Amino acid sequence: MSINGAMLAGVSGLAANAAALSSISQNISNVNTVGYKRVATEFSTVVNTQAAGVSYSAGGVKANTRQFISQPGQLQRTTSSTDLAIAGDGFFVVTEKSENLTPSDARLFTRAGAFTIDELGYLQNTSGFYLQGWPVDADGNVSIDPSDLNRLSTINVGKVGGAAEPTTRVSLNANLNSATDLDPDIATYTQGAMADYAIDPANGMKPDFTIAVPISDSKGGQQSLTVAFKRSADPNVWHAEIYGPDNSVVGAGTPANLLKSGNVYFTADGRLDVTRMSDPANNPLLDPANPTLSLGASNAAAGPKWATHLGVSAQDIAFDLNASAGGLTQYSSTSFVQAVFTNGTAFGNLTEIQIDDNGNVTAVFDNGVMRRIAQVALATFPSTNNLTEVSGNAYRVSQNSGTYNLKAPGTGGAGLVAASQLEASTVDLSAEFTSLITTQRAYSASSKIITTADEMLAELINIKR
Repeated sequence: MSINGAMLAGVSGLAANAAALSSISQNISNVNTVGYKRVATEFSTVVNTQAAGVSYSAGGVKANTRQFISQPGQLQRTTSSTDLAIAGDGFFVVTEKSENLTPSDARLFTRAGAFTIDELGYLQNTSGFYLQGWPVDADGNVSIDPSDLNRLSTINVGKVGGAAEPTTRVSLNANLNSATDLDPDIATYTQGAMADYAIDPANGMKPDFTIAVPISDSKGGQQSLTVAFKRSADPNVWHAEIYGPDNSVVGAGTPANLLKSGNVYFTADGRLDVTRMSDPANNPLLDPANPTLSLGASNAAAGPKWATHLGVSAQDIAFDLNASAGGLTQYSSTSFVQAVFTNGTAFGNLTEIQIDDNGNVTAVFDNGVMRRIAQVALATFPSTNNLTEVSGNAYRVSQNSGTYNLKAPGTGGAGLVAASQLEASTVDLSAEFTSLITTQRAYSASSKIITTADEMLAELINIKR
């Protein structure tokens, strides 16, 4: 019985070392696989029940495969902005199809972040899995649910169209020459005279100084408004008007292009007189506390508004005369414009996709506008090493791994997302080749057990002869 037991122990050694060879082969073949986690075969003894007074009966050995999924790989820099790695714990959530996902569709987890944009604009890795994340709502916010995979959607960067931002703020930094000659006809000035002059120089009154202000409408169209100034008989008061081309704006009265008119007041030291400008009785051009120029939508019944043929929406523009460095001044120097600060942008096309450490996917346009599209979701597990491996260098939940917990990158123990980087395989070739040698020798030794047991049985049979 002991000879047969020795032979069976040798057979178990052959099987165990063959399993070890399989895991080593798997590791070596995936030495360049992005995000691959090495596996190892560990041995444990098998002990047969021993009866008193009976010779020892060998049980042998059995092989158990152990996964080192929690072991992080080295991050390596790439040139693609959609290559992603995780610096820390967590897995990307991926699906096998990009659209029409249902609760019954499998959600898998992977560290393989070599994503590219497919023909439909979805982010897909080299194994064909699609990256999932939380979409951004109309207000630019993300609603994170840590336990509902169905709240995730496939991240699509191909459906992002052009972008434009309307102007909402204007700041003027300019000087009006206090020594400007007084127009002899200033006594006949009426509000709208300078706007009328812009339409037909034969009418109205020529401004002493004008400032052109570029404006972007809600469609990204480039418009131009003019702020015109005329010195009054009061040395610290200027008449001012804001108007636009008669083909782009419609005023509230006459002339048709006049949007707003009033006075601009200065102190004796040349600064804007905020006190007088804040008194409605002084007919100021703008109230410094609320310097808003409101333009109605193109379809508004009355002005001031955008022209009907533009078809744009309403727009409130804060005209700050005192906010920027220097602001609007009146010194005894040449009238000049130091700067006109405006926000808003013309229509722009998508040029780049950027993904930050927190997993925010942002579209960058050639007009400088940046628009957040989605946020990458990461999943963590109580027992990462007990996940079940599936083809494509991905994993699924098992009974021993515990359930997932969805987190935004960098929160709740989840790692940060590293763009333009990939996680290297955790395989160490030198260690694998060493294991390959020892496994080969162990296999040969196990086969020698069988050979020796066979020779002993042959001697036993020969006794009968």
